[in-house]
Amino acid sequence: MGRNMKCKPDHLCIAIFALCLSARFVEYFLIETDKTAIGENVLHKVVGIIILALVLKRVNLSWSDIGFHRNSFVRGILKGSLLGSVCFAISYGLELAIFILQGNPAHLELYISSFSLTGSQINHTDFVFFLLCVLFNVINVWMEEGVFRGLFLKTLSETKPFMQANYIAAFLFGVWHIVMPIRSYINGEMSFAAMLLMGIGYMILAGIMGIKWGLLYRITGNLWAGLGDHLFNNTVATNMLHVVSLNGADELQIVRIMAAQIISFAFVLVIYYYKNRKGNR
Repeated sequence: MGRNMKCKPDHLCIAIFALCLSARFVEYFLIETDKTAIGENVLHKVVGIIILALVLKRVNLSWSDIGFHRNSFVRGILKGSLLGSVCFAISYGLELAIFILQGNPAHLELYISSFSLTGSQINHTDFVFFLLCVLFNVINVWMEEGVFRGLFLKTLSETKPFMQANYIAAFLFGVWHIVMPIRSYINGEMSFAAMLLMGIGYMILAGIMGIKWGLLYRITGNLWAGLGDHLFNNTVATNMLHVVSLNGADELQIVRIMAAQIISFAFVLVIYYYKNRKGNR
């Protein structure tokens, strides 16, 4: 691959990241697609996929070369979805138990939440909104896994050990997620201190998830398991299945997500080191 690249792997990754991040800022701050009838900032993810396709063609790589193997698609997606569903079943149980201990009974509700043009939150239960949620998040995870795990790990691993490349890709993935708290601060929805706290929290959480999905890529040799787990996190746990208490919905959503991701991260880490030690015997 190095013969087809006119710049260093690090420089190529930073350039691609800067382009994708610029498109993300434009949509979050100027277009604000998530506050329209679409209800999701998906345009910059489409742009990211286009950028990825152009870069792959430029450096003479195929989608399969960065982990999108056709022959392992179904099995990989099922493994990732199973990982996500088991870990989130535990975290949902913990969340409900916390509410019970607080004397605040809570229950699960299935709906899609989005914003109207006036900024008020609307809960959708029509099938079309569930379908759109899945479609938009497929685009979302295809772009993020293809860029951050597929291309970045493939490119950075040309000159760096895998774990170092994985840490760099995970760090960039963390930075990728600070756009949301920055927008909330600029829109007056949170204080500067809250933005810093939320931004650091997002970076840590996204970084942990990025490392985990990178390890899954290394373990399985493809992106499908990480993509399946990523898709479950974004659709079911974040947008579809909500915990509703007397005080409202999803008060402890960040706790739920953190718990599930830490559990799954620990599981994947154990599998990774077990396979490494077994392979070195």
